[in-house]
Amino acid sequence: MVVSMFEVLCACVVILYLLYHYLTSDFAYWTSRGVNGPKPIPFFGNIANFMLGNNSMGGFYKEIYDRYPNDAVVGIFLRGSPALLLRDPDYIKQVLIKDFTSFANRQGTRDSVYEKADPMSMHLFRLDAVRWRPLRTRLSPTFTSGKLKDMFHLLLNCSDHFEKYLNNIVSKNSIVECRNLTSKFTIDVIGSCAFGLEMNTLKEEDNQFYQIGRKIFRSTPKVMLRTMLREVPWLYKRFGHILSDLDVTKFITDITRDTIEYRKRNNVRRHDFIDTLIELKDNPDKLGVNNVTDEFIAAQAFVFFAAGFETSSSTMSFALYELAQNQSIQDKVRNEIKEVLDSTGGEILYESIKMMTYLNMIFRETLRKYPIVMFLTRKAIKDYTFEGTKITLRKKQEVIIPVYAIQNDPNIYPDPEVFDPERFSAENVKQRNPMYHLPFGDGPRNCIGARFAINQTMLGLIKVLMNYKIEVCEKTQIPLVYTPMSTLLLQSTHGIYVKLTKLS
Repeated sequence: MVVSMFEVLCACVVILYLLYHYLTSDFAYWTSRGVNGPKPIPFFGNIANFMLGNNSMGGFYKEIYDRYPNDAVVGIFLRGSPALLLRDPDYIKQVLIKDFTSFANRQGTRDSVYEKADPMSMHLFRLDAVRWRPLRTRLSPTFTSGKLKDMFHLLLNCSDHFEKYLNNIVSKNSIVECRNLTSKFTIDVIGSCAFGLEMNTLKEEDNQFYQIGRKIFRSTPKVMLRTMLREVPWLYKRFGHILSDLDVTKFITDITRDTIEYRKRNNVRRHDFIDTLIELKDNPDKLGVNNVTDEFIAAQAFVFFAAGFETSSSTMSFALYELAQNQSIQDKVRNEIKEVLDSTGGEILYESIKMMTYLNMIFRETLRKYPIVMFLTRKAIKDYTFEGTKITLRKKQEVIIPVYAIQNDPNIYPDPEVFDPERFSAENVKQRNPMYHLPFGDGPRNCIGARFAINQTMLGLIKVLMNYKIEVCEKTQIPLVYTPMSTLLLQSTHGIYVKLTKLS
């Protein structure tokens, strides 16, 4: 049987038409519901600039947020899938808190769990609601106020090592790269508080924990390609392992397994994060399963390690960057630190952190201007209609909460580019909707380690401010430029450099 060129051409046309129809079949979803939004294009939807590496997802969501200032919600398309970007705080509260049971799943397309392609994705942050609930219940006691107070001496010990390290590396007038400096401190803290290990990151430039931490959050073409591949889940499931960081997976799995085996063999109990993981490994029924794999346990250690490494070190770095440019703020907070420590005989106590109200305001303003997690995602677990509206979501559709855009909105925070800790005075906070400040999220799926991160960051800042004047230098990038290759986290393209001068 001979097939003519005309028949081949017709078949190609039909295939292309069917492909086009498949890619655009939902493109009328938002217009048919009266929801405004940018016009999508086939295959890309509205995220062409992200997929081509020209903009981060957080930057894209800010562009959309700014483009529709009079809309409570904006309809967008993540490739062919309709998603809803929320601008109204009441809708945000419905999703995060009031109707949480309808949005208990956090993961979107880019945040899904891929057990084979990416074993370290099986962690608390990404797990679906069914697996998340029992795990969150078992891990939460590790982060209670009582537990944090018990481990405060470990934090303090690490901060003392950090202070000695600063004394060794900082000459009379030294330029330092903040991310490099602060991440070594946070690695030591996590190693001590989570794993019960001495990291020695401050002494060893080639420390493996430090190198792994930097690798997890680097922005490279390979990482960008892996991120884009996640936009096509069926493809990522089959080929994602080719682009995965096998050395990261192996290192975290091995160190977690070795630490657990050592403790069990030597009957070591520290009542910390690893002890909790041992309990889960030995009693999988508490998670409603018959078996818990080494990779699943390691994934929980991975997210604690990764989150503690990146979020706290970045927050410290951004705070030092702003303090370098705002000497009056720096002088004021240094005076507060001195007053509090004078009242305790120079000793930093667990209660001292709460007494430093202005330092707390600086911390919150830093996360206002520089939210490390630029946006939150939730996925509807059933069909949902927003209260008092005809805005409907289908089951599994994504909702986007653009944290970076909200916290840099001049209508909410006048002159958002100005670093002003007074925005977080008790009086000003009362006048503002709490949904306008979400660096740790809110509701049942908020950041489990938020209080730990606060203590860690504040201690690090105290040690720097007690001993050094922070100033800009010729290498300080003003303003900062953010990488377009980031999906979720706020990252600068340039190092954050400041000059530290020893105080007399």
